Amino acid sequence: MTPDADFSPDEAFWRTRIFDSLSYPSVIVTPEKSVVGANNKFYDTYDLTPEDIIGKKCFHSFLYRDTPCNSDDCPISRVIKNREVHTYTLKRQYKWEERVFSPIFDDNGEVAFVLASIRDITRTKSLENQLIGVKEFITRVIYASASAIVAADRSGKIELMNSVAKELFGAYNGGEGTITHTEQLYPPGKAKEIMKMLRDEKIGGKGKLIIPRTTIVNAKGEEIEVEMSAAIIYDEHGNESATMAIYNDLKDKIKVEKELKLTQKQLAQSEKMASLGQLAAGVAHEINNPLTGVLFYASLLLERPDLDENAKDDLHYIVEDANRCKNIVKSLLVYSRSTDSNKRIVQINEIVEQSLKLIRDQKKFRNIQVRRYLSQEMMLINADTSKLNQVIINLVINAADAMQGNGKITLHTYKDKPHKKVFLEIKDTGEGIPRENLSKIFDPFFTTKEVGKSTGLGLSIVYGIIEEHGGSISVKETGSKGTTFIIEFPLYVPAENGPHFCNPEGIE
Repeated sequence: MTPDADFSPDEAFWRTRIFDSLSYPSVIVTPEKSVVGANNKFYDTYDLTPEDIIGKKCFHSFLYRDTPCNSDDCPISRVIKNREVHTYTLKRQYKWEERVFSPIFDDNGEVAFVLASIRDITRTKSLENQLIGVKEFITRVIYASASAIVAADRSGKIELMNSVAKELFGAYNGGEGTITHTEQLYPPGKAKEIMKMLRDEKIGGKGKLIIPRTTIVNAKGEEIEVEMSAAIIYDEHGNESATMAIYNDLKDKIKVEKELKLTQKQLAQSEKMASLGQLAAGVAHEINNPLTGVLFYASLLLERPDLDENAKDDLHYIVEDANRCKNIVKSLLVYSRSTDSNKRIVQINEIVEQSLKLIRDQKKFRNIQVRRYLSQEMMLINADTSKLNQVIINLVINAADAMQGNGKITLHTYKDKPHKKVFLEIKDTGEGIPRENLSKIFDPFFTTKEVGKSTGLGLSIVYGIIEEHGGSISVKETGSKGTTFIIEFPLYVPAENGPHFCNPEGIE
């Protein structure tokens, strides 16, 4: 670089040394785009000599071509026009270069020269591309996750919500359900409670938290049970910079748990009934023989003409109580399946109507309304009508007792064709069943009535009969406004290609 005549030799010397000490290859270009100087770094980097570039046009050195660039795109023209630094990035073969063009002003404030520096940014660009690749990969993982993922900044503003989270929370940008802050994800006060636990090192470790079951709130205000894991994201200085949480909807898990509990309860009840069945069969056999003798000899005594009237009254009591014992024994035989079964294909509505006609204790129902909501659809079941009559009569009488003879009993039938089920609901307007008794109502000999007024076998016999028909019975709901029992039967579906019924005359 030739020292300027306006500078002293010493000043020109240190200015030249400053130029040569620049760590990036640099050249000086005139407004006419001719190269008038270059530093040693430029010559060393590109293996050139002053004779190779001095006096030649800049596009020879920078664009490696013989024709000038378009004046609108030329960075030197832009620097001269705008009087400010201009930068652009260029990829040349396998290398990335950042080129910086800076104006050098004369005493009048005009651009006299342009300093052009070239910086090799290949490594930086490679790391940048790797970082972009990692970010894209993480983004794909997040959005492909089967779990709901939400990330927020320090203030709680949501920055990321994958598609599963949007579906779980019902949060779609621009709609009525837009969710923008983490406090909207939980019941009031819950977000602060979670952050407090996250910061507590005694709970899961600093910045980490796993909650097996907690409650979130969707955009509609509905509460949802979820499994949640959360974390605080720290910067390089250990300061909190963001938070993130992963949620798994427990709806299916809770449903399976409920079904499993119900199944376990039904199995326990079935095992209990089976054990009682074996006991009942033995007890019935042992009691029937002496009971028959008691009835036989008591009847003989009653036929004697010389019997005292007081003795006759006593014998009548003996016969009456013996018959009562006989009926109890007969009831016990339900558990052992010892009684005969006469099943046939029958319309459930006919059984309901027939059962209501068989109820003889009309005084009990004097102030009770009995309403029927019976579906008009064909709802066939394979059933022993006399046993199901016993079931319905028992439940209706229990309902009347629960209302103390005053209220309303509703019988409702319907079917679930896709699942091949038929349902009968019997509802009363009584005071409901105490929660502590719900698990015991089908147990044999359990009763809340006074001693002598009930054997406690009614509902347990009902349970046994329903189970014998391949169905199930449970309390659908109970409370201060009444109780609803729901009975489920398998729907009888005739063979598609065969005859509709084996015994059409047997249909009621």
